[in-house]
Amino acid sequence: QVQLVESGGGLVQVGGSLRLSCAASGRTFAYVMAWFRQAPGKEREFVATINWSGGYAKYGDSVKGRFTISRDDAKNTVYLEMNSMKEEDTAVYYCAAGRDSGKVAVTVYDYWGQGTQVTVSS
Repeated sequence: QVQLVESGGGLVQVGGSLRLSCAASGRTFAYVMAWFRQAPGKEREFVATINWSGGYAKYGDSVKGRFTISRDDAKNTVYLEMNSMKEEDTAVYYCAAGRDSGKVAVTVYDYWGQGTQVTVSS
């Protein structure tokens, strides 16, 4: 059983940066970790995932080159560094944990955090 708590959300201007954190109650090294986001009226969207060792990461097309996912298993924490932010990045961001590497489907992930709001304004 893993419990996930996101933090670091807030209001940022277009072109700005923000770093999200996801603290896990369990031993995250056993899980593939991911970030998803959901904007009002839209489906939950894959953002990024990172494998057990941290040596492989995959990104959604809309964030590739701007966002970076990383993990620190000693701290049981996963991060999402967001740069060059756009208004369309506005959403609730969710942290997730699962067993299968490189997957983008919501249904693959077993554990979810409660989400943190990110708002990008011009």
